[in-house]
Amino acid sequence: MRTCHTVGEFRQVVALQKEVWGFEDIELIPARLFVVGEKIGGHVLGAYEGATLVAFAFGLPGVRDRHAYIHSHMLAVKETHRNTGLGREMKLLQRELAMSEGYDLIEWTFDPLEIKNAFFNLEKLGAVVRRYVVNQYGITSSPLQGGLPSDRLVAEWWLHSTRVEETLKSGERPKTEVAERVEIPAEIYAWKAQAETRTRAAEVQRRTRDLLQKHFAEGLSVVGYERDADGGGRFLLGRWSEAAW
Repeated sequence: MRTCHTVGEFRQVVALQKEVWGFEDIELIPARLFVVGEKIGGHVLGAYEGATLVAFAFGLPGVRDRHAYIHSHMLAVKETHRNTGLGREMKLLQRELAMSEGYDLIEWTFDPLEIKNAFFNLEKLGAVVRRYVVNQYGITSSPLQGGLPSDRLVAEWWLHSTRVEETLKSGERPKTEVAERVEIPAEIYAWKAQAETRTRAAEVQRRTRDLLQKHFAEGLSVVGYERDADGGGRFLLGRWSEAAW
């Protein structure tokens, strides 16, 4: 794993981006933006097996409320290398690089309906969530989206926090009191994949959106995630102050 710097390396990143998400060309991030991102304080991290790029992470500097942070826009792992821990290693490298440059926060967005990804972000990395964005990218060409609005949750990864440090050290996030739960059925992937059942997926998305937005407005944060034996998941919400991070 290392940082990428050359146009040739960035073209490999573009190719892997298309392989993983299946975007049409018009929706791909081009090599030119990776070039610019690397020059303005962002980073492109690559994991290689020989000369083959098997994973990458792309981050850009951002500012919100005068607080500088890294926005981790993309993390992709080649299908043959998934479920190996490589994604976690890429995030740890990204964290190490960000801290060495003086950042204390990395943010990224993820689909609320992606059960495995939500579990990874919340339970294995120790991120928290307080914001819901409706249809962030519009209706995309990626088959992973299933033609649904591209709703996203914003993961906040407070790099120096006790929560994150304990999660990374022990493999489990610190326990906190749970006030609300929001369920995601295991069937969501099958419902998104088939035109005749996509209305069910849309109903789950609307319900999830309404509940999470309601709970965020009440001052709750997503602090954890559970998975069932049948593959379903649920967001765990509780009260969490910035002082605790």
